[in-house]
Amino acid sequence: MDSSSPDGTTTSDHTTVLDEREVLLRYLNAAREALVWKVEGLDERAARWPMTPTGTNLLGLVKHAAGVEMGYFGPTFGREWTGTPMPWADDDAAPNVDMWATEDESIEGLVGVYREVWAWTDDFLTTAPLDTRGHVAWWPDDRATVTLRQVITHLTYDLSRHAGHADIVRELTDGAAGLSAAWSNLPDQPADEWTTYVERLRTIANSFTAAPPSDEQ
Repeated sequence: MDSSSPDGTTTSDHTTVLDEREVLLRYLNAAREALVWKVEGLDERAARWPMTPTGTNLLGLVKHAAGVEMGYFGPTFGREWTGTPMPWADDDAAPNVDMWATEDESIEGLVGVYREVWAWTDDFLTTAPLDTRGHVAWWPDDRATVTLRQVITHLTYDLSRHAGHADIVRELTDGAAGLSAAWSNLPDQPADEWTTYVERLRTIANSFTAAPPSDEQ
């Protein structure tokens, strides 16, 4: 009997247990693909549109992820990035410049850069020992010395968080939702049932009295 797994793949009751590297890379790749998938099918305006008070937008999340992954798997392990320039990842870049796309950047271009980073990173991740030591220059000294295993885990955590941001932003943009193209992880029900469901939640929420504003400053 087959079943779907959290990363969207299909597993069997009689599969061989995967080795540690394969497990780590499977979850890292699932987080990468989930994030990129959330900009598919959007025009440039929708992909850039800020959807929160702090400006969170889908294309900015992809741009940010490209620079972060390059930084953690590049300088941390003494590797120099020689691919498409990413000035938003430079040490002297302006605050938040990696969280939005300029007029000269595009969905195709930024997704392409991110996939370029994946290939460059994977050349290292698939061959280097998982206990390879590195140094994260922007972390506190008492925990700046790391292993490749630790950084893969950290990056997967970070990307999964941003994929969650993208999931909600995309749903607010055009109603599209789901974990991945292969596995939505949502109940299969028509739009009218979702509408009824949401109205029920609103009714329950409205049954509670809103807390009065605090006088404390």
